[in-house]
Amino acid sequence: MKITTIGIDLAKNVFQVHGVDERGKAVVRKALKRGQVLPFFANLQPCLIGLEACGSAHYWARKLQGQGHTVKLMAPQFVKPYVKTNKNDAADAEAICEAVGRPTMRFVPIKNEEQQAILAVHRARQGFVKARTAQANQIRGLLAEYGIAIRQESVTSPRTCRTFWKTARTDCPGCFAN
Repeated sequence: MKITTIGIDLAKNVFQVHGVDERGKAVVRKALKRGQVLPFFANLQPCLIGLEACGSAHYWARKLQGQGHTVKLMAPQFVKPYVKTNKNDAADAEAICEAVGRPTMRFVPIKNEEQQAILAVHRARQGFVKARTAQANQIRGLLAEYGIAIRQESVTSPRTCRTFWKTARTDCPGCFAN
């Protein structure tokens, strides 16, 4: 029983593993807890492992490559057509296993830790920009209640928000009394 291809459906605590031999016959269908994943793959001969691309997939790909396996990441939308039955973790692992062996499948490059760190910074910044825009729109809405109209484009910068806020306080001092 030589496993040639494995599909792993990643989750928070329990990972579903589906492995096939060279003839395509399923030889492994197993649920592994997070702590059991690396010891399980350390005892296997090097094989092809497929994962759906997500944040933690890059971590697991690096760990499994370190054990000598060939790891390929795929976008979830490319794996979805291979799910045969109702969506569950075991069916997803089987679909990943089947999809990774397809010759025309498109794969996602595995990111190193530095690349993931930079992406995390960009995502955090994007969240701050989104929060700032939401707050600016909220201020614009509050000022509109007092009859002060502000163009939407002008509220996006903090300096412009402060200017309009000062203007609003001087134009309507009774509205902003403490």
